[in-house]
Amino acid sequence: MSTEGKPDPLKYFIAGGFGGICTVLTGHPLDTIKVRLQTMPPVQPGKLPMYTGAWNCAVKTVKKEGFFGLYKGMAAPITGVAPIFAISFLGFGLGKKVFAPSGESGENLTPAQLFCAGSFSGIFTAIIMVPGERIKCILQVQESGNQKYKGPISVIKNLYAEGGVRSLYKGTCATLLRDIPACGVYFTTYELLVNYQKLNNDGKTNMLNTILAGGMAGILNWLVAMPADVLKSRLQTAPEGMYPRGVRDVFAKLYREEGLRALYAGVTPVMLRAFPANAACFLGVEFGLKTLNFFFPPTLAIDESL
Repeated sequence: MSTEGKPDPLKYFIAGGFGGICTVLTGHPLDTIKVRLQTMPPVQPGKLPMYTGAWNCAVKTVKKEGFFGLYKGMAAPITGVAPIFAISFLGFGLGKKVFAPSGESGENLTPAQLFCAGSFSGIFTAIIMVPGERIKCILQVQESGNQKYKGPISVIKNLYAEGGVRSLYKGTCATLLRDIPACGVYFTTYELLVNYQKLNNDGKTNMLNTILAGGMAGILNWLVAMPADVLKSRLQTAPEGMYPRGVRDVFAKLYREEGLRALYAGVTPVMLRAFPANAACFLGVEFGLKTLNFFFPPTLAIDESL
């Protein structure tokens, strides 16, 4: 990140929340397509699949449910995304301090140290991310005319009645399996690309560099995250009791019926979404950090006491 002096976890927290909102507004339609492709029923012999690909899924969704059908389930992530991304960037800011060599500022870490700091952030987000993603996925796979849930509150009430708080946290292991390595790749890619640009531009970066670095970070993040994300989506949208051993049963069923290729179901909308959504995220974060540093210069920032 383009912060000056020591990294400020509180500033990462605030700026990360703003970046998260930018991400959802930019990428939610393609996320809906991704989830529908990931959770559609297996193709039966002699029958056509529900969706033949990302474009077909988008066309059918808009035709049946209108353009805003692509924004189904957005209430859950837009409500939770600010704290989720805020905590993710807070975790990264703290991770940079934790994994920095003794006496170092935390701004000049090796790739391995950056990866550890990024992975550290992935642990932080699971507590609040899992319920929100479960609600989002359930709403996204509903079709018009066959809706069991009216909205996020309806989902929460039904899940709690069926299985209590534990039901809301279904998919926690799959989420950690996805986010720990993916967040490591995500933050490492962004930091290395930005630092490379600074070395070749007299220590400065610009909006285009931020867009390119953020977009590439998003693409590599999802290349790592996709298999676990497919397992998570299937687990979180399955009826209670369908997978008693959790993600292990999901993987066994997927491998047996569809093969390993199914672990990248929905990869097209994910890749289409990854670049603009994460470019928007880091633009939002960088803007937030610059604004905070303007009003609260690093020399006066409260992070000195953290």
